[in-house]
Amino acid sequence: MANHKSSIKRIRQSEKKQGHNKYFAKTTRNAIKKLKSTTEQKEASELLPSVTAMVDKLAKKNIIHKNKATHLKSQMTKHVNALA
Repeated sequence: MANHKSSIKRIRQSEKKQGHNKYFAKTTRNAIKKLKSTTEQKEASELLPSVTAMVDKLAKKNIIHKNKATHLKSQMTKHVNALA
């Protein structure tokens, strides 16, 4: 257990940030799964910009790596284009 007030506070902050990051990462993963499971091109095209924005925000806040974000966006775009 931590002995200093600052380290106790840092633990509280870390737990709060971890929960926040976990929520947004899980929400984005669910959105990606929904997009990849879509079989209609029109619906997938409408979902793509919003899911891409979610992935970009995660990368900007260092929740996921920027290269992973690029890879995910590429996969999603390929999926949508293949539906056409």
